Amino acid sequence: MTATYNDVRAAIEGRIATQMAVNPAYPVAYGNVPFTPPNNTPWVQAQLRFGDNTYATLLPTGSVGYNRQTGTVTLNVFTPIGNGAAANYTIAERLKDLFDRQTVSGIIFDAASGPAQVGAGVLESGASASSALAVAYFQTQLTITFEAYLQ
Repeated sequence: MTATYNDVRAAIEGRIATQMAVNPAYPVAYGNVPFTPPNNTPWVQAQLRFGDNTYATLLPTGSVGYNRQTGTVTLNVFTPIGNGAAANYTIAERLKDLFDRQTVSGIIFDAASGPAQVGAGVLESGASASSALAVAYFQTQLTITFEAYLQ
């Protein structure tokens, strides 16, 4: 069982950070942390959203109980435009495997959804590949719902 929101956040972000540090390594943007996307190389954005919180146990006076907390992990994968989807999907697969139907630090993850393509993922008409890659990415998104039990 997990004790706090911060425990849930730390377990999820720690797992992502450890995996994305493995070769090939990719930078990761986390909520409320300064980040500058790299130029023309893949990167990942991790977002955590807590959802419903309900009673998991009823308590006699003076007892410690738990609430069932749901949430969603959203992972956005960015790869340079113009190189196809393979690199993006390979990174998404690495991330999916971290959580898909897993229990990690007492957090129970459902099956992952995605990767779903976000945006067009094509070069604008008339743009050169070299200039467009500096500012544009092919983006996919994975979402994984979870539940944890908090004190």
